[in-house]
Amino acid sequence: MKIAVIGAGAVGSLIARELSRYDVEVIIIEKNTDVGMGVTKANSAIVHAGYDDEPGTVRSKFCVPGNAFYTELAKDLQFDLKRIGSLVLAFRDEEVRVLEELYKRGENNNVPGLEIWDRDKILSYEPNINPEVIAALWAPTAGITEPWMVAIAAVENAMDNGAQLYLETEVLEIATSEGRVRKVVTNKGEFEVDAVVNAAGMYADEIAKMAGADYVPLHPRKGEYILLDKQEFSGFVKSILFPTPSLLGKGTLVTPTVDGGILVGPTAVDMPPEREFREDTSTTFEGFEALMSKALKMTPLIDFRASIKTFAGLRPESPQKDFLVGRTNIFGFFNAMAMRSPGLTAAPAIAKFMIEEIQESMGETLRPKIDFKPVREKIKKYADLPPTIWDEEIKKDPLAGKMICFCNKVTEREILEAIKKGARTIDGVKFRTRAMFGSCQGGFCMHRIMKILARELGVDMADIKLRSDKSFILMGQVRK
Repeated sequence: MKIAVIGAGAVGSLIARELSRYDVEVIIIEKNTDVGMGVTKANSAIVHAGYDDEPGTVRSKFCVPGNAFYTELAKDLQFDLKRIGSLVLAFRDEEVRVLEELYKRGENNNVPGLEIWDRDKILSYEPNINPEVIAALWAPTAGITEPWMVAIAAVENAMDNGAQLYLETEVLEIATSEGRVRKVVTNKGEFEVDAVVNAAGMYADEIAKMAGADYVPLHPRKGEYILLDKQEFSGFVKSILFPTPSLLGKGTLVTPTVDGGILVGPTAVDMPPEREFREDTSTTFEGFEALMSKALKMTPLIDFRASIKTFAGLRPESPQKDFLVGRTNIFGFFNAMAMRSPGLTAAPAIAKFMIEEIQESMGETLRPKIDFKPVREKIKKYADLPPTIWDEEIKKDPLAGKMICFCNKVTEREILEAIKKGARTIDGVKFRTRAMFGSCQGGFCMHRIMKILARELGVDMADIKLRSDKSFILMGQVRK
């Protein structure tokens, strides 16, 4: 059986990795220059506990088991996962009643460890929370990760197990006959397939329409974010802080990042469904004003003068505000679409479910590989080693001590390993190593990374892009 997975975000990548456990031919088709560069690249990076999803929804079916799968997944794929817990804060009596509803909903969804805390317990644990808080819902299984690394690691492991990755490959047509999938036509050739898994993020509805398959219309919901410097704000809060949720979602959060910074966001603005808005990651003054106001209500001592980056992400929203996952009216065509929050959390469970769907609907049992390799080796982070061991590494390999990014202590050897693993752009290196994620945001290291990329890829520095062919950094040489 030959199966195409369209989309290499967190959901598509984990589905491809799960498929690679079996004796099937797996091809991963991604229109971007790297994996994880769409919806996955810019979101809150939260592994949600699962109390927010209404019982009976598809979201509630996959969130809690998806959360549980992350422990083993992070161990096998060697990406960072920190279960720091979350607090939903209430400042008024009516908000306390919402917490009680969330608590009951969480119990129905089998979320473990939920507690409602009073003011004293909250402030003893998180002293920088606004002292006007009166209660909070504590969820210990909530965590933080790096969504792009989930996708990168899953694709690397899938490829180690035989999957093929096609980047910068845009789907133009899905050919069907007699009600079943036959072929995926792209800008780089045609692929005859037995099945297609549609995990195309913001464009999943367009992919489904190509096949004449079931779909829901999607529109982008924009979320803007502010990142604060870890040099000044590391440890400001220990857990993920949420306001009491509204109809638009979980609200603006204040959370640590896995490398020690503080992230504030998102806003939630529904955009029109047209294609130009599905790529619109522009930021707004109004958005940042709203973020600062909401964050200051929860944590009055936060200082936005420590901001080092602002950005926006897009997530696919649909009228039913729920996932559309599984088989469709077209034989061999499967959807993993409308992956709004908590899509990242649910992704591992959806990947396992997709195997069941494919087997049941196509009437074919997939045979597990006896030589499946579950572990993916991450790039060694030399700065995390004890100094004496790092010294020994430098004696064996001087590039393990040649610092390229001083903010996050990334060496040339790590940059080279990222290129070896597939990085071809500045963002490809950045997201694999955390170079340029620090205080200077690349101001002191981007040119060094560009030189290494140009040297290793055998191209001119002007040919090095930020993330795509349209994102030039240099236009050419000024003088010789």
